[in-house]
Amino acid sequence: MAKARRKARPAAKSRARPKTSTRRRAAARPKAKVKAKAKLKARARTKHKFTVSHHREEDFLAGLREYAKYRDLGMKDATGGMVQAHVIRMIPPCDPDEVSRLHYHDVDFQMVYVLKGWMKNEFEGQGVQVMREGTAWIQPPGIRHKVLDYSDDCEVLEIILPAEFDTVTLD
Repeated sequence: MAKARRKARPAAKSRARPKTSTRRRAAARPKAKVKAKAKLKARARTKHKFTVSHHREEDFLAGLREYAKYRDLGMKDATGGMVQAHVIRMIPPCDPDEVSRLHYHDVDFQMVYVLKGWMKNEFEGQGVQVMREGTAWIQPPGIRHKVLDYSDDCEVLEIILPAEFDTVTLD
């Protein structure tokens, strides 16, 4: 039996722009809008200034808590209020009656890194955590927490966005 031959069809006319499905075109639009908005937002941001903060003992000052001294690292001014960064030095000895106040911070971002010593905290939904030298953690916005104890040499680096924030004490 002889094989049947199919008649070759003429090649499709080429189009300058290939046809895409409606679904693919619709999906592409939001990405372009998101990118455009991100570029606009980036341009609207305050330009950051170069800043350096060298360690000086006299820069540790009283601050938010009675049991700690704070060394501002100059990020608030350099970023137009976008970021606050400071080294917190705990004042020994730890007095649990003074430090163990349940509270939360009204922030978008909070990260802490233990520079020296250790710190024992309790976080809502996470329980008690002992943070030692080299430990870093992020506290989600609004998480209730309290300091339970700390070593005599405890120092932490804290980075917060935005620089201006409220601390709400619950007890």
